[in-house]
Amino acid sequence: MASIFTRIVNREIPGHIVAEDDRYLAFLDINPLTRGHTLVIPKKEVDYIFDLDDQTLTGLHLFAKRVATAIRKAIPCNRVAVVVLGLEVPHAHIHLIPMNAMSDANFSNPKLKLPAEELAAIAALIRQSFQS
Repeated sequence: MASIFTRIVNREIPGHIVAEDDRYLAFLDINPLTRGHTLVIPKKEVDYIFDLDDQTLTGLHLFAKRVATAIRKAIPCNRVAVVVLGLEVPHAHIHLIPMNAMSDANFSNPKLKLPAEELAAIAALIRQSFQS
């Protein structure tokens, strides 16, 4: 059965997509730690990030770098944290979290509950920065 991330890749369920190419996809986390918290995935479904072949793993990180640059342009923050964490979804992914303090990337923090309209607006800002 396809992971929820693969279902977003296949457009079977909606996602607030901020960047895409033929091999990778970036979309907003629907339970973000901060505004602009983004997930970056390979389109190829592989459960564990270190099971990715070297070319895909390298490409994923380079794509994430481009997305992080766009996030930093679109969302006021000091840095963009890079975190590989999570067992809930069996699909390799990188969290990019805009941060102004170390505590912004603490997964024990309560998640934000942002309305769909705000998520769409944030995604549009990041997407615009990614394309420029």
